[in-house]
Amino acid sequence: MITIREVTSKKDLKAFIKFPFKLYKTSKYWTPPIISQELKTFDKKENPVFRDADARLFLAYKNNEIVGRVAAIINWLEVKNQDQKKMRFGWFDFIDDLQVSKALLNKVETIGKENKLTFAEGPVGFSNLDKVGVIDEGYDAIAPMVTWYNYPYYIKHYEAAGYTIEKGYIESRFPFSNVKPETFFKAQELIKKRYQLKALKFTKTEDVMPYADKMFDLFNKTYAELSSFVAITDIQKEYFKKKFISFINPEYIKFVVDKNDDLIGFAIVMPGYAKALQKAKGKLFPFGFAHILRARKQSKDVMFYLIGIHPDYQNKGVHAVIFNEYYNIFTKKGIQTCYRTPELEDNLAIQKIWKHFNPEVFRKRKTYRKNLQ
Repeated sequence: MITIREVTSKKDLKAFIKFPFKLYKTSKYWTPPIISQELKTFDKKENPVFRDADARLFLAYKNNEIVGRVAAIINWLEVKNQDQKKMRFGWFDFIDDLQVSKALLNKVETIGKENKLTFAEGPVGFSNLDKVGVIDEGYDAIAPMVTWYNYPYYIKHYEAAGYTIEKGYIESRFPFSNVKPETFFKAQELIKKRYQLKALKFTKTEDVMPYADKMFDLFNKTYAELSSFVAITDIQKEYFKKKFISFINPEYIKFVVDKNDDLIGFAIVMPGYAKALQKAKGKLFPFGFAHILRARKQSKDVMFYLIGIHPDYQNKGVHAVIFNEYYNIFTKKGIQTCYRTPELEDNLAIQKIWKHFNPEVFRKRKTYRKNLQ
């Protein structure tokens, strides 16, 4: 007998967040989140996304034991402003029992129908800066901190519940030794002269902050045409600055500005935190923070988290300026492997940027959809 209960207390929320720690206890590839950060994600007073979104969390019980969880999400900006009547769901984890996953999805679908939404899609988060997709290829690689991990049996559960593939995502990597400076060094010098551009270098996080709002504005412009894109609001900018930028080595943040000091290109690279987070086991104290700080300074893996070019400068080689900046700092730090976060399979423009580095696709993800009407 499966019982579904809604999360209504702090105790329930902690149980919701900690369930994957039990489910993936023996996995070498699952990367645990920081529990305190996950709590803040679902704190309506802390996370400004709740000004424009609703989320209801559910736990599945079998014999009084938690066996699954799901977050049912409605982003009202998406529903009302873009006329995308989507019922989102994420943080979807469960044991290999079809009754459990179906019961959780039934809750999601019921909420969607009650709100007159036309389809459900997941796993996704609140916005484009959240985690996305269920793995369907590449289970034998550690999951970066900005992605979800799942067991292979998850796929059959989506299919059994009547869901079909909605979008495909790829994750790629390449050894830093693949990067040949001659492919971009001369080009970036010409581009800087032609368009009167300059690259900004940072050594302190506080020096990044004056440009952070401009970066999020440019992020909105860069990705506005992609499917399922929901713009970041002014209120959310402050939240994301606190959530992400403190985790990033300021030397790994690259901005390109024009002669008027207007931002026309940016990239954010994160150190490889996965192994440090596995050691931290979800806690910053007493030792987790030390593991993370060490990775921030010493990790030989990096992840290209975000890259954006102003529409007026796309296809003009601005990325060569950014790559040149990274080549210098990565060489200095002895970086060995470069990873890319999940990218839409049909985003051919971003894939062309990386072609000279001969990246390999090592993992694929999907989101699944089901019509509700």
